[in-house]
Amino acid sequence: MSKVRVYTRDGDDGTTGLFYGGRVPKDSQLPRAYGTVDEAQAVIGMARAEAGPGSELEGLLIPIMRDLWVLMTELATLPENRSKLEPGATSVEPGMVDRLEKMIDELDTRFDRPTEFVVPGGNKVSGWLDIARTVVRRAERHALMAAPPPSQVVPYLNRLSDLLWTMARWQEGESLPVRRVT
Repeated sequence: MSKVRVYTRDGDDGTTGLFYGGRVPKDSQLPRAYGTVDEAQAVIGMARAEAGPGSELEGLLIPIMRDLWVLMTELATLPENRSKLEPGATSVEPGMVDRLEKMIDELDTRFDRPTEFVVPGGNKVSGWLDIARTVVRRAERHALMAAPPPSQVVPYLNRLSDLLWTMARWQEGESLPVRRVT
């Protein structure tokens, strides 16, 4: 039995294959958008690893990371093929955005909001969450052209960046006022 190889050589010409077919240049809007989401997912994975196995944060992040696979599938599909996608399985549905809002609302009760701009890096977990937030914001900018309305990709990414900010502050234990260093 022959082993399936990781490489195909299909992309050596600078193109990439898409879900439901078609090929586009690797630097076009769809791969740029889903590639940035993939980067965000990897950084979220670093926050998860730093939080540790079995932590509450890990339990919150794993479903989000699975959502990002759904989101990347939608972004890896040509617009003319998106009608073939299944809400919640291969395309983002409004309920996924609502779930993030509920998480934000619940976590927001666990710390006092900072009254000034936050300096990232209160600890390693919050630092990774803040990096993830900035990558998600970049993914959101790329997704504007790649997944226009009625797609829920942009609202999902917008809410996810808010959630990552909230998680970072929660992980820092922002219950004390921000102190100024002089």
